[in-house]
Amino acid sequence: MLLRILTALVLIPIVVALVWWGPHALLAGLAGIVTILALVEFFTLGNRVGLRAYQKWTLVCVAGLFYAQYSQEFVETHAIGEGISLVRSAQGGVLSVEAILLVFVFGCVCLGLLTRRALHEVLPSISISAAGLLFVAIPFSYLVRLNDIAPAGRQLVLFTLCIIWAGDMLAYFVGRGFGRVPMAPALSPKKTWEGALGNILGSLLVAVVFARWMQVDVVTLMVIAGVANIAGQAGDLIESAYKRAAAVKDSGKLLPGHGGVLDRMDSLILAAPVVWILYEWLGKPG
Repeated sequence: MLLRILTALVLIPIVVALVWWGPHALLAGLAGIVTILALVEFFTLGNRVGLRAYQKWTLVCVAGLFYAQYSQEFVETHAIGEGISLVRSAQGGVLSVEAILLVFVFGCVCLGLLTRRALHEVLPSISISAAGLLFVAIPFSYLVRLNDIAPAGRQLVLFTLCIIWAGDMLAYFVGRGFGRVPMAPALSPKKTWEGALGNILGSLLVAVVFARWMQVDVVTLMVIAGVANIAGQAGDLIESAYKRAAAVKDSGKLLPGHGGVLDRMDSLILAAPVVWILYEWLGKPG
């Protein structure tokens, strides 16, 4: 636990400083690197259950994905009516997520046809490659889109990080002190429903603080925090399922006391797109 706390004390200020003062391109690049590290761990788990990904191809597409998400800030739109907008200008270099998905699909098809692997490995290889892109890279890439929302992008990224950090912290202490009812014993024996409720409460408290700072309706931000927290807990559980299937305790050993990169970002993977879409629907001015 001491090693876990020390690692957090070192990393959290660095992350906060990068989010608040770093240029958008730097944040997008670092988020892409973190995702690539997490995907390497994800594919290692896949290897343990006999699923060999087209790893290099998938990682190339992930790099393109994060550039595509970053490049969306170059697109300017002009509203001409309720629910109707036109692209007013788009600087060169804009790439869409859909284009990356199509490139990934056709690349997998070519690899499947030209591979020297046994034919019975082609479908599992495509499946685990697509799973890494769909269940890890694409959802997490919405942190980049959050950062591009003007004028509250940096605050929203910090909000997303804080609801996960505070929720995890309160879940630990509530679960340890009052936890009695197992939440998902087959996936994570130590998680309890009491801890899960503490997790949600921690996120709601963050929403109250950030509502005053961001000048957003507190109820709206609490709704966003609550739903994102539930999504984050689901992400934590599904990552536990991956590890259980691979018969390992942690996805990696890169972060002392925390395990691997995937272990640390599992909740953020699903929380980030939830915050993005709900803020666009409920919280964004106008």
